Amino acid sequence: MFEIINPATGETVDRIAELDDAGIEAALARAAAGYKQWRETSIETRTALLGKIADAWEANKQHLAELAVREMGKTITAGLAEVEKCISGFRHYAEHGPTYLAPTAVQTPTGHAVARWLPLGPVLAVMPWNFPYWQAVRFLAPTILAGNVALLKHASSVQGCAAAMEAMARKAGAPEGLFQNLAITSGKVDAIIADKRVAAVTLTGSEGAGAKVAEAAGRALKKVVLELGGSDPFIVMPSADLDAAVKTAVTARVQNAGQSCICSKRMIVHAEVYDAFLEKFVAGMEAVKIGDPMDADTVMGPLSSVQQRDTVLEQVEKAKAAGAKLLTGGAKIDRGGAWMTPGVLVDLDPESDVAKEEIFGPVAAVYKVADIDEAIALANDVPYGLGSSVWTQDEAEVERFARDIEAGMTAVNSLLASVPEAPFGGVKLSGHGRELGPWGLHEFMNLKAVMFGGGKAGD
Repeated sequence: MFEIINPATGETVDRIAELDDAGIEAALARAAAGYKQWRETSIETRTALLGKIADAWEANKQHLAELAVREMGKTITAGLAEVEKCISGFRHYAEHGPTYLAPTAVQTPTGHAVARWLPLGPVLAVMPWNFPYWQAVRFLAPTILAGNVALLKHASSVQGCAAAMEAMARKAGAPEGLFQNLAITSGKVDAIIADKRVAAVTLTGSEGAGAKVAEAAGRALKKVVLELGGSDPFIVMPSADLDAAVKTAVTARVQNAGQSCICSKRMIVHAEVYDAFLEKFVAGMEAVKIGDPMDADTVMGPLSSVQQRDTVLEQVEKAKAAGAKLLTGGAKIDRGGAWMTPGVLVDLDPESDVAKEEIFGPVAAVYKVADIDEAIALANDVPYGLGSSVWTQDEAEVERFARDIEAGMTAVNSLLASVPEAPFGGVKLSGHGRELGPWGLHEFMNLKAVMFGGGKAGD
């Protein structure tokens, strides 16, 4: 039984039954049967369904957003924005599906060939709680377009959101077996990956969870895409628009209560603007409005759970023990639920263990560097390589950052965000493979060469 706890109050708001072994087997059988039918549908049928799913989400936008508030503490404003983003994701693949799946003709020495994108089969997604809808839609929309079918193993704390997603697909007319939510614990995942009816697996989560899923997929010789943790750098150079940089840095650390893989966590600031940046940044963090997540004016609500909040507080204490100074915040708020204040750390030894970790909460570490070489070296001096944000008006510096920062994404003078049109993913311990755009769609498809012309058999 999954117990759903409202992180704003600490109260249990729902209990959801776990799927037993017989239920898992029935779901896999439905997925296999559903795939046989769905893989033969036209692209027009698939894109039409994506449009209808988007319509269903649009019609139930408030309900979906409120579920996210209740289950993981997201503010209502952020919840509505996340639902809107999902709608745009479904509509993006509905609009661009025919282009993304168009065959490509090439000439060969003996004739010609056609490269075609074909589906693989049922895809299992293991998803986290921090963006309960968007993380899953990044997998779901391209899966439907590809002609595959989807199995979702969502985090235990957002099972209501997961069930609502399946309900939206049913409302839109999705055929049986196309999209199923599996209300299971992580201990059931290995056996599902090993099942011959499952073609591939994708995971968004910690590097520990990613390693386990990759190991299981490796044993079964199945394709896997991993989007894991991040400790993204936010680099500010002397030519930057300082006020814009500070405003964005504050947003990066407090949106979703700091619980975002791609929101910058390490502020790396050139010595020429360090003092000015730090003064403004501390003031900005202290001004963040913390309160009822259902209030539209609230900027930051609770963290997703008391356990997650306490993990962040423990990391703050580890940083202080390693010589860092806590300039503001980073403390528990004494009220029911998973509340804390935004924190700013300075003088953290970049070689300390905690400096190498991802702090998945509203705490920033600010570093001073002498030049661009030191900034890039420090940016790369962590095991992660997901995203980055750089602030400069110097085109040569932009090129250096784009070339030399070890990350899957770099935002220039802006907050890094995932969008349906661009590839999303990282390197190093941040995972491998890409989501979104045609790249995410093609990850779980069979690129098949159909050869025409003469030549000997077997050539």
